[in-house]
Amino acid sequence: MVPDVSTGSDSRGLIAYLFGPGRRDEHTNPHIVAAWDMAGAPDPGRDPAATYSQLARRLDHHVDLRTRELGGKKPPQHVWHCPVRTAPGDRYLTDTEWAEVARRVVHATGIAPDGDEKACRWIAVRHADDHIHIMATTVRADGRRPRTHQDGRRAQAECRRIEAEFGLRRLKAGGLTAPRTPTGAERAKAERQGQTVTARQWLRERAYAVAAAVHTEADYFTVLQSLGIKVKTRLGPESGDVIGYSLAAPGDTNSAGEPIWYGGSKLAPDLSINRLRERLPHQEVADRPRFPADPAELWQNAIAAMQTAHTVLDSDDDAAAQLPAFGDALYNIASATRGPHRAELRAAASAFNRARRSATRADHQAAHALRQAAKELAYASTEPGGLAIALLFATVHLARAAANWHEQRGHEQQAAAADGAFRHLQAGYQQAAAPVLADLARRAPRAETARRFERELRAALPDHADRILADPSWTALTTTLAQAETAGHNPRRLLAEVGTRRDLDSAERPAEVLNWRITAQPNRRAQAARRRSTVSGTSSMSATPHPPVAPVAIRPEERGRHR
Repeated sequence: MVPDVSTGSDSRGLIAYLFGPGRRDEHTNPHIVAAWDMAGAPDPGRDPAATYSQLARRLDHHVDLRTRELGGKKPPQHVWHCPVRTAPGDRYLTDTEWAEVARRVVHATGIAPDGDEKACRWIAVRHADDHIHIMATTVRADGRRPRTHQDGRRAQAECRRIEAEFGLRRLKAGGLTAPRTPTGAERAKAERQGQTVTARQWLRERAYAVAAAVHTEADYFTVLQSLGIKVKTRLGPESGDVIGYSLAAPGDTNSAGEPIWYGGSKLAPDLSINRLRERLPHQEVADRPRFPADPAELWQNAIAAMQTAHTVLDSDDDAAAQLPAFGDALYNIASATRGPHRAELRAAASAFNRARRSATRADHQAAHALRQAAKELAYASTEPGGLAIALLFATVHLARAAANWHEQRGHEQQAAAADGAFRHLQAGYQQAAAPVLADLARRAPRAETARRFERELRAALPDHADRILADPSWTALTTTLAQAETAGHNPRRLLAEVGTRRDLDSAERPAEVLNWRITAQPNRRAQAARRRSTVSGTSSMSATPHPPVAPVAIRPEERGRHR
């Protein structure tokens, strides 16, 4: 059951909508199911003599009195509106049950506490099977305004109790970090335009992707504008610095043809200018990283940072900092990925947005390293097949760890979001890994070499050897061990090193786990060759700096969704 509290100033306009046909003739049999006074509330849906104006005057009675006291000034935003909707698949509620829901919600939110004879006037209108609209005018009979602080949160809590008592689907409890939900008007507009998401949601996704990829605040605004998004900044009166910003989607205008603006913090709490500055410096960074000589290092660095973040999350050492860093990393990994599984990675990045936000604020070196390592992938010109899948494998496990972290702390919505991201990542991994593992198995070394690797495995990991050998991925692992040996690694030492890390005991496919861990190891012979060829006094990194603006996981054909 989902309540959605909002306020406005046009009581008659809202009544006309509630009792009217709807924007697409979807309203059927509109009528009042509950009110502050069922005998005194004219019902335009059931009484032929009742009109919208009569009902509005009855509701606004105390507002009018207060207006005369204020010398003709109506209290601001005096119309309170709260649709309450059951979840898809829930049973049909009778008018009597909806009336109880309405009375409990206005009591819980402070609009009309039980037994308060001077409470606000309100009505609950039903015009569909699955929801009601509660409308109130927020001036009491004694002229005071009601105590509605955190009314949305209180409505949510009461709906959780109603779900349990009515036998309805139990939805996840919300927190204080959720982004603002698109309004019914925004959803209706998107439907009319044939869009699957609202302008607010579309902008939020682009803002997250851009913030994840760029290096500076200036780059953030530049890239957003390059995508056709309008940017409006608010400057401090004395300093002239940017103190806020708003975005407008291409072609998203009001009835006057003016852009519809959304402030950064209204898109999501962590897209406010202050939260962005926590991870984006205001000025260009003098020591901006440079491309490594071996492009594979970009992916190896990202895998190592992912594994470190996983360790921190498991240890609960300032773990909250890993969540937004992982959220940024998912966007950049999707940007750097090629192939059909890219869609699952982008879906995972979007799904994880709710899980990246936590009321716990923390910073951690591992989170910074993860964010920076993944940011470098936005500039990657190639995608090394095995390393890319090894990185994807690491994201699957980190997403699962994030879901567990939230679940242990009772963050139900965030846990559900992380679990959704985990499922997308798992699907993308399986889609990408299957052909690569099959190719590794096809190129397996000779039986004699495989038997030697089996002996090395039993010596290095005697407690796990039987399970690893029984894994269907063992044959692929022998190919990977042969490649690692060619790259300068000792198979026994390498198996002992990667096998002592977490998760091998509980892994369903331990050979697959080892395969990707070994894949992520650097080529020692290549490293030695580069050291020998390095001229004294020069860096082993190339002199090619990053371009001033980073690419993001958005394609040109997607930029006109709201035109």
